Amino acid sequence: MNEALTSIKGVGPGRERQLHKLGITSVNNLLTYFPRSYEDRRKIYTVRDLLADMTGGVVGIVMAVQEKRPRPRLSILEITITDNSGSLKIVLFNQGYKKNFYKVGQRLYVYGKVDVQYGSKQMNSPQIETLGANAMPDTGIVPIYPLVDGVSQFVVRSSIRNWFTAHCELDEILPSSIVKKHMIMSRYDAFKAMHFPDSSNHYEEARHQLAYEELFVMQSGLALLRNKEQVHLGPKMGHDGVLMSRCIENLPYKLTGDQRRAIDEISKDMQDERPMQRLLQGDVGAGKTVVAILSMVKAIENGYQAVIMAPTEILAAQHYEGIQDMCKHLPIRIALLTGSTTKKEKDRIYKELKDGCIQMIIGTHALIQDKVDFYNLGLVIIDEQHRFGVEQRAALQRKGGHPHVLIMTATPIPRTMTLSVYGDLAVSLIKEMPPGRKPVKTYVVDSSYKERLRVFFGKEMAAGHQVYVVCPLVEESEKLDLQAAEALYLELKEYFYQSFEVGLVHGRMSARDKEEVMERFSKGTIQLLVSTTVVEVGVNVPNATIMCIEGAERFGLSQLHQLRGRVGRGDVQAYCVLVSDSKGDVSRERLQLMESTQDGFELAEQDLLMRGSGQLFGLAQSGLPDLRVANIVKDIDILVAARNDVLQYISEEGITNLEKEMKPELEKRFGEKFLRILYN
Repeated sequence: MNEALTSIKGVGPGRERQLHKLGITSVNNLLTYFPRSYEDRRKIYTVRDLLADMTGGVVGIVMAVQEKRPRPRLSILEITITDNSGSLKIVLFNQGYKKNFYKVGQRLYVYGKVDVQYGSKQMNSPQIETLGANAMPDTGIVPIYPLVDGVSQFVVRSSIRNWFTAHCELDEILPSSIVKKHMIMSRYDAFKAMHFPDSSNHYEEARHQLAYEELFVMQSGLALLRNKEQVHLGPKMGHDGVLMSRCIENLPYKLTGDQRRAIDEISKDMQDERPMQRLLQGDVGAGKTVVAILSMVKAIENGYQAVIMAPTEILAAQHYEGIQDMCKHLPIRIALLTGSTTKKEKDRIYKELKDGCIQMIIGTHALIQDKVDFYNLGLVIIDEQHRFGVEQRAALQRKGGHPHVLIMTATPIPRTMTLSVYGDLAVSLIKEMPPGRKPVKTYVVDSSYKERLRVFFGKEMAAGHQVYVVCPLVEESEKLDLQAAEALYLELKEYFYQSFEVGLVHGRMSARDKEEVMERFSKGTIQLLVSTTVVEVGVNVPNATIMCIEGAERFGLSQLHQLRGRVGRGDVQAYCVLVSDSKGDVSRERLQLMESTQDGFELAEQDLLMRGSGQLFGLAQSGLPDLRVANIVKDIDILVAARNDVLQYISEEGITNLEKEMKPELEKRFGEKFLRILYN
């Protein structure tokens, strides 16, 4: 299916360019460009049969075309069509350029929702198809594809239909035993039914089959990744020793039950000769870093070096300060390596890492530079894994041969996503909060509270506290986001003139400038921070007590929860204010969930149910691509079945046979980067 698009009848250079606009560059891309919805056009109505609020299609002759301009920047194009039973007005807004597309006497098929105005029937912005004298419209269950300007449904629809007309089979990609067990139709028929189903049942059968196929391939890739690590021998360590005991004794608080359980699971893994591959999930503020530090201490007392890689310099510096404080009573040499480290200091660190003098190092991407060489690396910890490319994670692992690997994330991940995105990892979960931490009080308000909120900000800052204000995501446009943020920044700067320092962070700033502002906020020289982007995950400013999120309905629940987690890190009561003027029932329901629950995992589950799976994959996470057919929320049963079938196939046929059977599809679907990780 990797043939050129021009191999399809009717696809010349011009149409090929149109398809390229949709990211479709091959026949394979085209066939997997599945519809976003379908319209049931099996019945063609007469104008007389059309009733108010019904959706349907009708064929008619153009009787009149008229353009009106009731006010500047608004044009209304009215096309009147008629059949033997009556007339129908078609209304197109701001599409005056189409005036010459439609001519009196032309046959049209229109499909849309019927509106009745003063006894006259009309359709606003319907689907329109131009018909020849004897041609019939595109009827049946018609696929509707996601489009961009300059590409029509006809272009995509006809290109796919022409391919199916010219071909009658597709190669199966799963092992024959799996095909016999699960496939109720051929792969060719399943793909065809996804684009042109005969009925809703026909579509559901095809979707189920291709969802299973997709999830089987994904679980095969994860199984091979898991096996890759298990075939190597890693640094086998002894039981917890004196250094770990001293470190725990020096803590100013008691570990929670979840923290102890996670430490026990990690210790057990590190005492095995197979390299650990574990995900440490912890809700915001649940104390993952303490678990990570104790794991590093365990590696060091067994004679190994340990490293933790963070996504930003400010987060790395915070880890470094926290680790130094926690390990100050222990005989451990600790270093910090970032892009800002001076050349002289870097050269010293490179030498002492290679000699083994430095036992524990914290850093950023600077850790994966060629000059970094370890004496005896035993444990790699990666903080906020989703912020790194999967190749960066692999590059750090290669610094030590086959060290134990612990990945930390503060993003609550539902079970469905854990099984798919992190299926190659064991999971430790920390949900229990440290004792004494006060829940963040959360309120949903509308913009009429603007003045009251600013008075509230002023009172908190006057008491020595700090405030975050996060701007709404205006559109999928960084430029518009920036304009909105700059306007709010200037407004707040003027409002708090000479009383408090207001700062701004946005996506177009350089990493260095962004971190400089964040550092000033962290040190308290900026009291109120306006941000266009999600404030750095993991940034710890205990003095911040208010998180105000404008246009809160535009963010996902998990994102809102992450933002809320930036406050409430001290022993003072903190507040999260969600500002939204949305009147939609779904938006209100989502924001009310934020008011009623502090559980990030519950919110993440609800977010998946309400918003869909979205982008789960890509090289930033597991190395696997986004799902095209399967829905990670609705198809958990299919996911579990595919995972179990992969495991059963391995037990019966062996991992080598799975690799032999699936490698061609893994290579085609996951690309070179994934294979480099698998076979390096």
